[in-house]
Amino acid sequence: MPKKIKPSNSLTELISPADLNLLSASGSQFVEQIGLDVVRGVVLDILTGKNLRDSTESLTRRRIAILNLATVELFIKGASGSKDFIANLPFTAADLLSRKGLSKSERWLAQWILGLTDKGFQNILRDNPDSIAEYRERYIQVCNDVITLREAQKGSLHGELIFNGKQKAQINWLWVTYLTNAIGAQTLAIRGSEKSAYGKLFEKLVLGSLLHILGFKHISPPPQEYEKVFWLASRNEKRESDATLLYELGQGVRFDIGFIGRGNPEISLDKVTRFEREISLGRSKFFMATIILVDRIGANSRIEWMAREVQGSIIQMSAGYWPKQVAQVLHDSIGFKHELLRMNDGEIEKYLRKEIQKVPLEQFIGLSEQFGNHYVKEDQAQYDLPDERSEEEE
Repeated sequence: MPKKIKPSNSLTELISPADLNLLSASGSQFVEQIGLDVVRGVVLDILTGKNLRDSTESLTRRRIAILNLATVELFIKGASGSKDFIANLPFTAADLLSRKGLSKSERWLAQWILGLTDKGFQNILRDNPDSIAEYRERYIQVCNDVITLREAQKGSLHGELIFNGKQKAQINWLWVTYLTNAIGAQTLAIRGSEKSAYGKLFEKLVLGSLLHILGFKHISPPPQEYEKVFWLASRNEKRESDATLLYELGQGVRFDIGFIGRGNPEISLDKVTRFEREISLGRSKFFMATIILVDRIGANSRIEWMAREVQGSIIQMSAGYWPKQVAQVLHDSIGFKHELLRMNDGEIEKYLRKEIQKVPLEQFIGLSEQFGNHYVKEDQAQYDLPDERSEEEE
């Protein structure tokens, strides 16, 4: 066992500020980092029936790749500063995890060094800090056993990595083992966190874009206007709706959206059964219809029958040009009229591709208007979406 040195006070000091921001970025921060043009393209994909997971895979892969390289940088910087850094990494990580008040970035990095994710920490260690030292020893022993066997079968590994022409790290099987274990845990953690984060982020962006394209004005609650306006994530006495639309005095629509697969879309419907049929705003009462948006519905699902029971309409976002279906439901329920209703399928994508460029995405996730205006002005060439897709993209 290597001689234990005093653990580092931080692992985050070995990561650049930009990479740290990417590690713990919120939805709006992530949009700022990757740019509105990329996000706008994903929203268009969803509006034209493409799967959220497929559309955001490139974003997830981008984030994973950047953070994987940042972890390599951490290993090189640490090893360059101390010849015992790699051998003592498990001690450093375990010491950090035993402390209270760690930032998310520091906690994640320490867990990854030990091959753990948040879920692994909960399930394997049962969130018990007293178990960390025991786990650390088992982790070190397992890695050493594997390395011993690898060297006996394949021989030794030696080399040198140089970062930025200055910092050098001597690599061996231990260096590579700890690095790949950390990157493996990191990849699992990022994929797990982004599944939830993208869902929450694009729920607002898709609903906001849809209602803006349909001609409604985005406002903040409580409303000062009561005709052709909407707001996102309103909260009433019973539960939160993802969007609330006021069409005219006395008539409105609540929207619930969920990127839920065909296995359990009933989860989304269970939430809307608690919606009130009427709400009071100012001196007026509004009768509220309900529209439920889900990714797709399985063949044996009960959700369409359940939707009728709560007098709601359910629409699959996997259906091509589903925004036209929303417009049709609004027409049938509140008398709404829109040009989408007159279009055939061949015209709708071109129309949506044009209209999405006018949508103020920054409003829906709390970015400043100046950010949106600056981005459009400076990056208009990238911001414009192509009229046609290549064969490869199709």
